[in-house]
Amino acid sequence: MSPAHPVPVTGDLDLSLIDFWGGSREKRHEAFARLRALPSAPYFNEPETPFAPEGSGFYALVRHADVAEASRNTEVFSSASGATSIPDLPADFNEYFGSMINMDDPRHARLRRIVSRAFTPRMIKKFEEDVDKAAAVIVDDLRKAGPGGDFVRQVAARLPIKIICDMMGIGDEHYDMVLKNTNIILSGADPEFINIDEPDAFITQVLTAGGELAALVENLAAQRQKEPGDDLVTSLTSANIDGEALTPQELASFFILLVVAGNETTRNAITHALLLFTQHPDQRQLLAEDFEGRIGPAVEEIVRYVSPVIWMRRTLTRDHTLNGSEFREGDKVLLLYQAANRDSGVFTDPDRFDITRTPNPHVGFGGAGPHICLGAHLARREITVMLRELFTKVPQIRAAGEPDYLLSNFIHGIKHLTCEF
Repeated sequence: MSPAHPVPVTGDLDLSLIDFWGGSREKRHEAFARLRALPSAPYFNEPETPFAPEGSGFYALVRHADVAEASRNTEVFSSASGATSIPDLPADFNEYFGSMINMDDPRHARLRRIVSRAFTPRMIKKFEEDVDKAAAVIVDDLRKAGPGGDFVRQVAARLPIKIICDMMGIGDEHYDMVLKNTNIILSGADPEFINIDEPDAFITQVLTAGGELAALVENLAAQRQKEPGDDLVTSLTSANIDGEALTPQELASFFILLVVAGNETTRNAITHALLLFTQHPDQRQLLAEDFEGRIGPAVEEIVRYVSPVIWMRRTLTRDHTLNGSEFREGDKVLLLYQAANRDSGVFTDPDRFDITRTPNPHVGFGGAGPHICLGAHLARREITVMLRELFTKVPQIRAAGEPDYLLSNFIHGIKHLTCEF
């Protein structure tokens, strides 16, 4: 192994700069292609952050093969030091944001086992029926409101929040609070949601958001101990899943993971879907000709093309060579899903949006291995049902004007998008 890190990449390929992520999507993917052409994984300085001192830097895995292999090899590529932040998180952040996504086995396996077994066939069927009902109400409300509204607020953000809150047994009166706090937690560097200029204010906002979500579910769990309900909180706090249950802290962290990941990723996939079908009328026509036959591959292509979660981080547990790239124990690497999903060695004409693409081995829900997205089935269901409702009841709906993108290197989000019909 080499004794020192390579020279960091700078200039227009520098992934550590927020300006890179605030630029055009076309230039971003051109940069990814140039990075994939390098002989080994590129190395970068760490981005500046208000909540941690600058670290030693990070590597980016931009090739599909590298992301897939690192995802499977969890003994070497560890999540325990943090998966959602390039800088190491302070201890108080981990109190709220330290769910299974930031764990290795056996802790990760235990939590995932408990959560997975709480999703009984009966409960899954109920959730699927809830998605159908909620999507119908949301689209009916959109039609009543008329064209010219914000598609994100009126449609895309409503469905996943409604489903997750119903799933947990949380009442509609908490909807606005949950949405506000998830926006803060995944705000990136976007000044619409968070104060990025004052470190103390930034930290306070993020911790307050996590604290409010945690208190919400902890209070509900205490109620369910006395009065059980037909919801996930009851299941996850009852020692009836092979004698295992989540602790109150584990439940709170899981809820934050569920509501943040389930809301942000699904709502952005739905929003991007409307934009994509507006920009690519040929693909919209293909879907309209055989919706039920093509919606499955279409959802996979939306997730590949958009990559709502841009990356996850891993930390090397020992010196290791991966497809010619050398890493040392303690090195940080990003599994750059957005880059891997445009790898021309895997996807023919990768910059083309093609709802008939097959095969489509994208890593939009994470690579193979134990950390693949637990909510992928629900996300697919929500995207499918919402597009069916929209294109059936509002067949002329389209995006109008330019999307207002979230300024983030982690979430490929759209904050606002006007819709017409």
